[in-house]
Amino acid sequence: MRRILLATVLAAAGICSPALAQEQVEIELMTYPEIAAAMQNGKTTVLIYNGGTEQRGPHAVLGGHTLIVRRASVEIARQLGNALVAPVLPFSIAGGHLNPKWPGSVNLPGPVFSAVNEAVVDSMVVNGFKSIVLMGDHGGGQEELKDLAQRLDKKYAAKGSRVYFCGDVYFKTHDDVDAWVKEHGLPLGTHGGIDDTSLLMFLGGDSYVRRDKLVAGDPVVAPGQQPDTTKPRVDNGVTGDPRPSTPEFGKVFFDIQVRNAVAQIRSLIGSAPKAAQ
Repeated sequence: MRRILLATVLAAAGICSPALAQEQVEIELMTYPEIAAAMQNGKTTVLIYNGGTEQRGPHAVLGGHTLIVRRASVEIARQLGNALVAPVLPFSIAGGHLNPKWPGSVNLPGPVFSAVNEAVVDSMVVNGFKSIVLMGDHGGGQEELKDLAQRLDKKYAAKGSRVYFCGDVYFKTHDDVDAWVKEHGLPLGTHGGIDDTSLLMFLGGDSYVRRDKLVAGDPVVAPGQQPDTTKPRVDNGVTGDPRPSTPEFGKVFFDIQVRNAVAQIRSLIGSAPKAAQ
């Protein structure tokens, strides 16, 4: 009765004890005996999901990619049921955002970005993971991760570890979100627009998005069209219009991202040779 009463009180207070919490999947929040036990119980897949630190207009915090990845990676791992999450890399290939007018962005040159991810993969092979999945939330680095996965998979397959690239979490998600935005008559955007702003509203509310700073940026030019050079660029770091953003939209976009990742990872690992799973 005391345990039931304690659980009721904690739930009412919004407090969650370790025993009542959801299963932990983040490696950096686990002890090594806990990780070993999880692996023995079938969690032999590890997600290496890259975030990023870059300006995203005057309204949203620079850690957006990393903040999204931290939440999405946990949900992806829990839905997979056989995965843990490596510590998130908070930097990406983001040189296009380095600008003294927009201070704070951090860029890793491509070779450095690839080398860091390779070192993490190497570590996870030594740790004993059988399926290692590379992912990125930022456009810069997608090709590097794809190439790296192909190269390291050849290197480690004979040792019983497979390395995969999950591109759908980025490319298919962007296509699906754009289709949803167009279907609902909302303005398309590619940076700091309605999609990532809504996601950050859903994940962190006012901590992540300054609602009084929501302003439109330069319009997205449709494929095959040229920008109107007679109009001066707003040049505020935004490409699109974040003003219609809502947390409810963000929940839709978050679910799309998680669903695409889970589906592709299951497909990739399920198609691997049985001896390497």
